[in-house]
Amino acid sequence: MTNIVPLNKEAHRNLCIRPTGGEDKNFVAVIVNEFSHLVLHYPIVFSKDPETGAFYCGAMLGIDTGENLLRDEGVGIYRPLTVQRGPFYIQGDELAIDLDHPRVGSGQPLFTETGEPTAYLKSIIGLFRDLVPGMERTKVFINTLLNLKLIEPMDVELAFDDGSKRRLEGLYTINSEALRALPDAAVLDLFKRGYLQLVYLMIASLKQIPALAQKKNNSLSKGELAGALG
Repeated sequence: MTNIVPLNKEAHRNLCIRPTGGEDKNFVAVIVNEFSHLVLHYPIVFSKDPETGAFYCGAMLGIDTGENLLRDEGVGIYRPLTVQRGPFYIQGDELAIDLDHPRVGSGQPLFTETGEPTAYLKSIIGLFRDLVPGMERTKVFINTLLNLKLIEPMDVELAFDDGSKRRLEGLYTINSEALRALPDAAVLDLFKRGYLQLVYLMIASLKQIPALAQKKNNSLSKGELAGALG
């Protein structure tokens, strides 16, 4: 459930937010502006909106639903903008907040005693200056790849030491064969628009799938050990 309302310096003068936490998602939407940061930690793939069927770019944070295997990695890891924004949204031209979000209630204040935005709130406002136009650029990037038939379904099955298996479903990636078969003019256009680099970052990020699977395997092993000791 959500309770999204416009942020108001009078009504929300004493509201505080935890900058991190409540990130129990295994897949979050990302924008192309983030790819160079994400590639170091996350697989970057495509998925489809279940309501509209439209493609969007996302980062894998875990294997199972509601699982963030990278949540406790510390300050050195990049957090996707949709994670950083936490309970905040844009409604029209206004900044809004989900009052029922788990990060609302303690932590960083949003306003000073005089009603001015704190440094934390200013950072959130700055975040949306990147996020909103980045979302539009990402749509154009995806549509360009679709027109060139460069997106294909992924078929990945993971096996773990406890005997369990997971199949990654509903995910898509770059069709490398179709990319190599593109005419020179199409490749040059992708290069000039900065899309060729983004494509290669997505392909390179797939090496993070085995790394993520290893983290999952470790968590399963810890669970088995705890069960045996218990």
